[in-house]
Formats: sequence, structure tokens, C-alpha cells
Amino acid sequence: MTGAASRRALLRLTCAATVLGAVAGFPMPAGAIAPPRIDPGALDAALALSGRPAPLEATEQRELCAEPVLRGNVPIEPPMSQQVLDLPSAWQFSRGAGQKVAVIDTGVNRHPRLPALQAGGDYVSDSDGTVDCDGHGTLVAGIIAARPSPADPFVGVAPDAEILAIRQLSLAYDRKDRQGSGKQDGALRSDGYGSVLTLAGAVVRAVDMGATVINISEVACTAAGSNTADGALGAAVKYAYERNVVVVAAAGNVEQGGPCQNQNEGSGWGSVTTVASPAWFTPYVLSVGSVDVDGQPSTLSLRGPWVGAAAIGRNIVSLDSKPGGTGLVDGVQTMEGVQPVDGTSFAAPYVAGLAALIRSRFPDLSAQQVIERITRTAHAPGRGRDDAIGAGLIDPLAALTAPLPDEPPSRGADVGHPIAEPYAAPAPDSRPRQVAVAGSLFLLGALGIGAAFGFPFRRRGVDLNQEFEE
Repeated sequence: MTGAASRRALLRLTCAATVLGAVAGFPMPAGAIAPPRIDPGALDAALALSGRPAPLEATEQRELCAEPVLRGNVPIEPPMSQQVLDLPSAWQFSRGAGQKVAVIDTGVNRHPRLPALQAGGDYVSDSDGTVDCDGHGTLVAGIIAARPSPADPFVGVAPDAEILAIRQLSLAYDRKDRQGSGKQDGALRSDGYGSVLTLAGAVVRAVDMGATVINISEVACTAAGSNTADGALGAAVKYAYERNVVVVAAAGNVEQGGPCQNQNEGSGWGSVTTVASPAWFTPYVLSVGSVDVDGQPSTLSLRGPWVGAAAIGRNIVSLDSKPGGTGLVDGVQTMEGVQPVDGTSFAAPYVAGLAALIRSRFPDLSAQQVIERITRTAHAPGRGRDDAIGAGLIDPLAALTAPLPDEPPSRGADVGHPIAEPYAAPAPDSRPRQVAVAGSLFLLGALGIGAAFGFPFRRRGVDLNQEFEE
């Protein structure tokens, strides 16, 4: 292993916003896919792996472990991704107590600010899941549940929540007998170790270990119309949903030269050229896109009709992932120098943390109701929901306090109801006028007839009077 190789792995991992992509392919014509269908029979493969957190074959470390860094001095202000959520206001109502958030990732190193860290197993090597050679899962866990410290202003969204660490992928590891550049079937990338099958097993394992929220900052990208090989993963997230577990997943990053390199332009399922799994398994997954600090959709964020909400995924600060680390990091060493930590991988845990806050405050809500509370209180784009950031930027205070009707006001508005025609004022009622005119004509006619009959008698009376006078 060389330092240059390690830096290349770091570049792929963090500067690409840690999209852990899958089988790359050529883009297909728009309109080539429909929403995914779940195969219940595919769950058996995930169930078989859920109780056996171990790699499917012998593995070995082939790259140096990542070493994220802190650029400059310890920050004196909370990171903008934290400030915009106004967490102190939300914490008046919930801090995530009683919630277990599973981080299915590259492992989570033990850190003094993650005291409630539970080992969930390792599908990459022989650890218990509390090892993070890639410097990714620890950052995710810190965003979700890091405890506050008097040394700096950083804190997790749900600081009273517990983290369940399951290592399921690593770019530093590979199969022992792998030769050349051939990749595993269903690989999450063409390098590193991990597959959609072991990810499915990890999801079922997290559910069975009592997780109330699951964060997946991994994305397997395939070209629309090609074989996604994720049937077990779809069945696994449905398994979680039906057992009242909220699954939050990163939407994925557009990465030049990587499996997620083709952006989905336009909107709707008919415009999809790149499929992102498990993000596309709506409604069983809440998929999270990234916005910049100005609220605009991040150009790196993969679009799709499955995107449900968004959080800031730029210039991320979180916990140091190095063994024995106690401080913060906000950068990564690359061949181009130290770069900021960016990506939908780090937007997703802000939403997972919010899900923990909601579950703690409203323990009777179902997974679907938690997801709806997040999306229905988000700050929507000007034209409503779109494929870049879904319902919009999350709002923790509103999600914890807003009185919401049982169903969105718009639900069913376009189904089973005729479209109302434009209002047209009724024509004036002419009947009173017609009656008045007819009555007047009748009276005039009667007067005329009366005058005609009375005229001879008046004339005769005049003649008689003349005779008497004479």
C-alpha cells in the first residue's frame, strides 16, 4: 500500500461526498424505468446474513486508513449546516432520548462524545463494528448523536440518542484472492469491499437489534434499465418499514468517472437515467438530497423522483475518526491538498437525527407518520416538491411542534373527483320583468276595452241632457 494509493481512496471517499456507488453502466433512454417493485421472496437472502455479521469471504486491508484533518483552529461558531436547523429551539421539546440509530457504514470509531455506542457487527473484517478505517461512518454518527463539549460548538442533532455501529463497507479492504481490477458481483464499487447483499443483511440486523432509525449513507448506482441486483435490499428496507423503523438514505452524488456520473435531468420517473439504491425504494426509505449553505440544491446531489427532503451537505464538521481521536475534523487529505467534507452522505444523518427527535417526542407515530412529519414541515421550493431536494430543507422545530392534520390537505385531491369548472355568474332572472310587462299590457288592454264600451253611453248621455235643456 502506498501513500498515493491511500490519497486516491480518500479522494474517492470524501471529496466525492462518499457516494458508495455500485455497478456502473451506460445511460438508458428516458422513460426506461418505473418505480421499483419489492420481491418478498428476496428477503430470505438478507435474513440469512442478518445473524452472521461477517464477510462473505476472506478479506484483507489493502489501503492505508484515512486520516481526516481539522483545517485551521477549533471553530468558535457552530457549522452552518448545524446553525440553519436552530437545534437549541428544537431541544426544548426533544433530544432523542430512548432512540437507537443504526449507522450502517464504514464502522464507527469509539469517541468520548459518543458514549452510548453499541457494537453491531462487521461484514468487512473481524471487528465488532466499532472500527472505522475509512473515516466516514464516524463523521455520520457524530452528526446524528455527538454529545456537546465545552471545547467547541459542534453537537449532534439528537445528542441523547444511542448509536448502533454496523460496518458494512470499506474502500481500504478487498477480497484476499482478488487479482487485477475485476469487481465482485453486486459490488458497491469497483474497488473496496461491500455489496448490496451484505447491506440488506445489515438492515435486517439493525431492525432485529432494536434500531428505531437506520441511516444508510451508501448508494449503489446503476444505469436505468440495467439489472440493479438489489432485490434483497428492497425487501430489507420494506422489512424495516413494516416493523416501524425509519430508514434514511443518502440520495447519492454525481461523481465524474464514477458509477453515479450521469445526473437525472428533468423530473419524474420518465427522466431517470441513473438509479440510486436504496434511495429509490420510496416509500420505504426517506431519501435525502444536499443543499448548499444558500439553500440552493447542491450540484453534486443526484436528482430523482425518490428524493424526499434535504439538508446542508457542504463544509461538514464532525468527530475525528482516527483511533484515539477526541476532537473534530472538517477536511480530508487528497492529491489536490486538503479538501472540505461534502456530500449527500452527510446531509442524510441530519435527517436521521431529526427522525430520532420526532420518535422520542411522539413515540406512538408510525415510521410513515415520522417521514410525513419531516417532509410536511420542510421548507419547499418555490414551485413545490422537486426531484433535487424533495419537499425541501428540513425544519426540526416545526417537525416537533407543528399541529398537522391526519392527512395532507392535498391528499386525494386529484383522484376520484371531477375537476371543477370555472365559476360563471348566473344570467339575471327576467321573469319578474316579464310578469310586470305582461301585467301592464293586460291592464292597458282592459282600460282600452272599457273605454271602447263606455264611449256610446257617454255620448248618449250628452244627447239626453241636451234634450232636457231644450
